[in-house]
Order: sequence, then C-alpha cells, then structure tokens
Amino acid sequence: MDKNTLIGLGLIGVILALFTFYNQPSEEELKERMAQQEQLTEENKKAAEETANNADEIAPESLLDNEDNQVMDSLGNVVDQKDTVNSVENNRAVVKKEGIQKASSVKEQTVNLENEKLNVILTNKGGGVKSVFLKEHQDYDDFRKNEETGEITPLQLFDEEIASNGLKFKIDGREIHTSNIAFEVLKQTENYVSMIARFGEGKSIEQIYTITPEQYHINYEVKMNGFESEVNPNEVYLDWHVELLKTERLLSEQRRISTVFFKEKNGSYDYLSEFSDDEFAAKTDVDWVAFKQSYFSSIMMPKQSFKKEGTHFEISNYEEGSKKDSTHIKAYTSTINLGMTNTANGSAEINWFFGPNDYDLLESYANGTEDIINYGWGLFRWINIYAIQPLFVWLAGFGMNLGIAILLLTVIVKLVLTPIQWKMYASSAKMRILKPEVEEINKKYPEKDDAMKKQMEMMTLYRESGASPLAGCIPMLIQMPILFAVFRFFPSTFTLRQEGFLWAEDLSSYDSILDLSFNIPFYGAHVSLFTLLMATTTLFYTILNSSNMQQPSQPGMPNMKIIMYFLPIMMIFFFNNYASGLSYYYFISTLMSILTMILIKNVFVNEEKLKAKMAKKQDASKKGDKKKGKSKFQERLEEMQKAQQEKLKNKKK
Repeated sequence: MDKNTLIGLGLIGVILALFTFYNQPSEEELKERMAQQEQLTEENKKAAEETANNADEIAPESLLDNEDNQVMDSLGNVVDQKDTVNSVENNRAVVKKEGIQKASSVKEQTVNLENEKLNVILTNKGGGVKSVFLKEHQDYDDFRKNEETGEITPLQLFDEEIASNGLKFKIDGREIHTSNIAFEVLKQTENYVSMIARFGEGKSIEQIYTITPEQYHINYEVKMNGFESEVNPNEVYLDWHVELLKTERLLSEQRRISTVFFKEKNGSYDYLSEFSDDEFAAKTDVDWVAFKQSYFSSIMMPKQSFKKEGTHFEISNYEEGSKKDSTHIKAYTSTINLGMTNTANGSAEINWFFGPNDYDLLESYANGTEDIINYGWGLFRWINIYAIQPLFVWLAGFGMNLGIAILLLTVIVKLVLTPIQWKMYASSAKMRILKPEVEEINKKYPEKDDAMKKQMEMMTLYRESGASPLAGCIPMLIQMPILFAVFRFFPSTFTLRQEGFLWAEDLSSYDSILDLSFNIPFYGAHVSLFTLLMATTTLFYTILNSSNMQQPSQPGMPNMKIIMYFLPIMMIFFFNNYASGLSYYYFISTLMSILTMILIKNVFVNEEKLKAKMAKKQDASKKGDKKKGKSKFQERLEEMQKAQQEKLKNKKK
C-alpha cells in the first residue's frame, strides 16, 4: 500500500484507540466507585439497624409450640420435649437445655423486604430468601398481556418452592443444614429483618437482611455465636440453590447463554458450560458468584472473598420433555465457604444482587460483575465496551425510539468506516483494470515449473502499476472486528429488552410477520422480516461486488462466487431466531454499504481516469523516466524465488 493509504488507516486506528482510552475508567475511578458503593451500603445498614434497635422487639413464639410436639437438637436429631439428653456417637452425652424446631414442623411465616426496585420475600423456614420480584420489569408473557394497559406485573426471578439458602457445618461429625431449621423473626422494620435460631447454651445463628432504597441489592449478614468449641470456622458453608424461571420469548435462547459465573481472586471471570451439565471446584478464593440468565442475574458479592476450601459450583439442565423443561431455565447450585474468622461471635457479610444485566448498573459495583454480559472476548469486547456501548447509550439518552438509535449508530459507524470502504473499492478497481494483463501472464506461463517466473512477473506488474492484491485485505480486517463485535452487542444489551420498533415488538428477541403452525428444522416456526431484509441486501451487495471476486486459478480451489451467493441463504436460517435488533443493524449497515459503493463508484472513483493513470505509471516505469526502488521485502522475495528456480533446474539435470 502507498503512504497515503497507511496514513489514512493509521488515523482511523488512532481515533478508535483514543475513543477507547477516553471511555475506559481509570483504576482510581474504579476504586472510588467501589468506596462509594461500600459507604452507601454501610450507611443504609447502620440506619436500618438503629431503626430496628429503637423499635419494639417482636416477641418470639414458643420454640416448642408446634403440632407434632417435636424439636431438634443441634445435631439435627428429633427429640422429645421431656427428654433433653441425647446420646451421640462415641458414647458422648450432650445435655441440651433447649431444642430447635424442625422447619417442616412449623407453620410458614413470610416477611417482605421492599424498596422501589425489589420485593424480597423471606421465610422463617430456614430463615432464607423464598422468592424475589423485580417491580420495574416483567416476563414476556405478562409484557404481551399488559401491552395495551401499560401495567407492569413484577417479574419473578425464581420459584419459591425451588429456592433455598442456608448454612452448612458440622458438629461432632454430623452435618447441620439451617435450611431445615425454623427461625423466628427477632426484629423487623420496613428495610431491616433479623431472624434467629437458638441452639441452647448461648448458641445461636442470626440472619440479617437490609435493603437500600433505589437499589437492586440487599445486604445479607450471617452471625454465629457460641459455637467456638464445636464448629470449625473454616468449614462453615453457605448452600445456595435456585431454579430460575423462564422470562423471555424464546426459552432455548435463554438457556444458550445462562450459567454460573464467578471471579477468582486476582484473576479474571470464569463460567461453567452454557450447553451441558457442569461443575467446578474453586482453586483460589472467589470474589463473587453469579447465577446468570439472559437478562437478569442473582449475584453474591461478599465483603471479604469466599474461601476456596470446599467452594463448589454446579449447573444442571432438565431432561427434554420433563415438567420443568418448558417453564424453567436451569438449576443452579453453589456451596460457598464463607471464610468465618471464628464461630464464637463471627460473621460474614454479602451484598446480594437481584437485577438486570445492565452494563452501567453492574459496573457501578466496581468489582467486575459487568463481565457476565456476553459482549464477546478480546478485541471484540473492547470495541463494544469502549466504543459501541457508550455511543449507543449516548444516543438512547436523547429519549428517542431505540430503533432510531440503532439507525443513527449504524450511520455513525459507517461514516467512520467510509474511508476504508473507499480504499477497498479503489484497490478492487485497480485489480479489475489489471485483470486482462494478469490473464495474459497466466497464459504465458501455463506450466507448474514456470510458477516462479509467473509470480515474479505478476509482482513486477503490480509494482509498476501501483496496485496490490493485498491492498483490499487490510481495510477489510479493520472492519471485521466491528462486524463481529455488534454480533455480540445487540443480543446482550438489556436496554433493547421489550422495546418495540415498526413490526418488531421486542428488539431483544426475534420479529415475526408470520407464525407457522409447524416447525421447520434449523429455521423455526415463524418468519422474521428483518432477517429476510438483511439476507436480501446481502445478496444484492454480493451481486454488485461479484466483479471484484477473483476466480480460482488453481484446480480444486472453491469458487468464491458460489460461496458468497450461498451465504445469504445460510443467514436466513442462522438469524431467524436471533434478536431483531441485530438483524435490523446488519440490514441497515449492508444497505448503507450498497449506497456508499454506488456513490464511490459514480462520484469518487472514475475507473477510466484511474486506468489512464495506471497506464501512465507503467509506461514511465518501463521507460525508466521514474525509478521506483524495491522494498527490502521484495528484494528478498525475488532472491528466494531465483534460488528456488535454480534448485528446480539442478533437479532436472
């Protein structure tokens, strides 16, 4: 490529790099965000505790008042009220002054903890989170049902019958699960709930929940008292199990990107398989763990990292045709070492997030949880995070319909890439002009033994005319990362969820102009118009660009024209179930590429003038009027070709 081409491409690269650098938060900013988040949480927690302490303490119900007249001792054994002495293995007798109720033997009591975003339902059975509702969001079925009225039916994240969180630890070799124990409400206010289970002899476990106004998380604290001689603090685990409910239009798409994410200390995020059952035992301490589905997640963010010993994550799929196969996404399980310092009066504190996978929202926690959003990897992710996402958020911030925002985003991106497309077209025009001469050289050297001579003559032709077969490749390589980046951006962007445009009712899901009564393999049971438009414009662009495609010069090589014509047909099947926002972007982008190519061809690049300029340059080079030195690479390549030619001659002798 010439100097001007390199300068132009270099400037575009610098602009993208500066934009990326400008939008990237510094380490100081990340620390400041984290400090602000921790300060806000701490202030609200203290305020809630003060309010709770000033309130009248709720009188606990009798620990022994239940229908079955049964209690459990601290080992989880059912005992009679009158008999408080229980024999333990190795003939050790432990006197129990008080029993603890079995969760199944008491009437369930629930407590609601609410703010403007969340409604968290707690239960006295295990003292854990029973269910969570997001007040400002709704699932797809309710969205369609409430479309005319504009009402919102709060979205339920998980089924209260299949959710549990509780401590797990051992006493005298026996495993205790607090999810099987009844807790009593100790204190309660609007934004603070404390539940306690008393084990007798000054031993108790308290679970404290605090909610912050206008936030998608609650503060969860576990306190253990009086277990110093019985429970090893390094073996206190939190068992967390939920089965997330279907919330989107297409369950198969939800499952495709739903799994357990986690971040190991001083490392990057990792995740379990998105396609099959999987499990993982932590090798280092863990900073957070997320139960993620397509657009919502439940994330535990501890104040101090979870310890690696015994920490384990698991994801499970449902059998095809089973009862939950059509209503639930997957089953998520984690066993987490809380890292208690002691069990005499030890505690562990966790920020428990229930909310949308919104990049800016998760980034505000300054702990890397935004990495669960699938914006791609490496360069593609950087382009999305530091270029596409900020630009899209800025456009959406004007309050316009998001379909218009996508249109403007496409226009801006294509305008930035116009110089590259112009350079690609100019390069292909030069190659098209040289095509007759290239064919003459191919006819001149038909034998394989003359391949070196043919190659050297080709290089001379390109050098003298100022053309290069590789000149169009580098601009294409610059465009490809953006093309692949948006493939991840639109299906993962929460802002598009349940936002309509034209005939598409939800830009985060597929659009349909015709629902079929049958399923077509690899296609689906609907017809996506945006996908058809995208495929049509791609085919038209391919036809316009077909004259630039080189035919295979070697036998057995695939015909690129056939492959490129087949691509739009493949796209119809591949994109039919994808987010309509993505198909719409590709449709507009390809349409603009067609218009840009027509404009460049008829206004900016005059092939007749270009042909005359190249001919003049060739003549000048042949006559020696204008000497152009060879690059060192060209000289070395010619030397290698000559050496190879000599070897072939020697072999013939």
